[in-house]
Amino acid sequence: MPQTDPQPSGLTHVRADGTAHMVDVSAKPETTRQATAVATIRTRDDVVAMLADGSLPKGDALAVARVAGIMAAKKTPELVPLCHPLPLSKVTVDFTPGDGAIVIEAMVKTRGVTGVEMEALTAATVAGLTVYDMIKAVDHHAVMTDVQVLAKSGGKSGDWDVRSAADAGDGPRADR
Repeated sequence: MPQTDPQPSGLTHVRADGTAHMVDVSAKPETTRQATAVATIRTRDDVVAMLADGSLPKGDALAVARVAGIMAAKKTPELVPLCHPLPLSKVTVDFTPGDGAIVIEAMVKTRGVTGVEMEALTAATVAGLTVYDMIKAVDHHAVMTDVQVLAKSGGKSGDWDVRSAADAGDGPRADR
């Protein structure tokens, strides 16, 4: 007999019998939802300079990574098994060069019944993987780090932004 009730622990993707299922979101209200995620590529300063001015041997890595991140956000439910397909209304992928690193920030927006945190994380991560792929010929020691959701808005769980204040435990933390 199929079991549909969530586990008492509150894990919404796990039923009481321990099996996974896709959460029923049909009764949730449609709202505007947005999420921002980041990933950081740590590399040498000269590689950051090549990224910023588009002079890598493989070409303009940031343009390629931007398109890869946008495409990845749209493919999230194909990559993450229990994610709902969503009608994305906006995806941006931006890059901030710094000392020995480039920070990738992805923002995803929709009007729907479930959030877009996974789409933002997927966009930032795939953009980071693309940057890594484009720079590995000049720096095979580059690493991707610090992938996390920075902010979300819309939906029942409320809005938060780890950049705006000392978060009161509601946002992402490295020790969770």
